[in-house]
Amino acid sequence: MAPGLRQFTERRGDGAGEPVLDNENGEDLMCVQPGVSIVIGNRSPESQGTVYISTKKVVWLSDVDRTKGYAVDFLSLSLHAVSRDPEAYSSPCIYTQIETGEDGNESEDSDSESSDALDLSKVTEMRLVPSDPGQLDTLFQILCDCAELNPEPIEDDEGHNWIFSANQLVDETAEEEDSEWNFSQNPSSSIGHSNGHHDLARTVLELQINDNRFEDAEEMEHENDSDGGHH
Repeated sequence: MAPGLRQFTERRGDGAGEPVLDNENGEDLMCVQPGVSIVIGNRSPESQGTVYISTKKVVWLSDVDRTKGYAVDFLSLSLHAVSRDPEAYSSPCIYTQIETGEDGNESEDSDSESSDALDLSKVTEMRLVPSDPGQLDTLFQILCDCAELNPEPIEDDEGHNWIFSANQLVDETAEEEDSEWNFSQNPSSSIGHSNGHHDLARTVLELQINDNRFEDAEEMEHENDSDGGHH
């Protein structure tokens, strides 16, 4: 599991510098957004810095202190969203939830986030607050695109193999349904995206099956009514 939020100080170049990326393993820089404050947990906003979004992680680096920076891998981000509700937070921002891999008490996590001695391993929330709120939608879209490049690994705790080819599904279902429905072999035609889990696609598939059955039932009822009218 990814390590959650962590300190990040690996920079290159002059001035504030840019983050050092793992280019040898295919990590590329996708977005650079200056003028962004970071809010960790329940703490006050940090001084403005620059957000760097790569194909693997989100990095925030302070513009005034080269020893201050944070990073979180996309595998640790369980949620990211645009927040413009002043009741949720005073400024428009990108809100994220971070998986820590710990089952600690939530109140203890909140206390840790608001204390002077910040324990990054327990931070569960992070906000990115751009000085220009007009950049929120662009940042959000880039986050979505990069998150799709990092699907959650499939855990096989019970020893079941839930990965089937489209041909297998068609063959097995044809035996039971006798061609009562058609299965599209194109995964992009599925409704929704479940990031490595197939429950949503299966639910949609079952819904399509049931819909076709209902249509058949209605046609049979209509034919029976028509036949009855001739007698």
